[in-house]
Amino acid sequence: MLKNLDNMNTERTNNNLVNEEFSRLSKYERAKAKVASIKSFYNHALVFLLINGILYFLRHKFVFILVNKNALGNPDFLDWINWNVFGTTIVWGFALAIHALIVFGNITGYMKRWEERQIQKYINSNQD
Repeated sequence: MLKNLDNMNTERTNNNLVNEEFSRLSKYERAKAKVASIKSFYNHALVFLLINGILYFLRHKFVFILVNKNALGNPDFLDWINWNVFGTTIVWGFALAIHALIVFGNITGYMKRWEERQIQKYINSNQD
């Protein structure tokens, strides 16, 4: 009977160690995944800035070149270039904002904390 109790205690201890190790690794893996997603967002933002910067730079070059040649006989061509450059920035900017929301945040958690701060602010101002 004593051997069974000793085995049970040893098994419980081993199970606790395994669970603690699994929990620690699980936290590590979650943290590693979070850091990877943040790094991915920063890379996305960097590419966004570089590409859009190049587009705006080239837009001004195209405008300068095309104005000198009377816009290739079509004045709407400059509007087409502008819409493409601005459209790319706007659509890609929305995609980047969605990526940021996915990576950085829990909007509902942020809103709850903001509501609580505002409530505390108004409670404190009414106490004075």
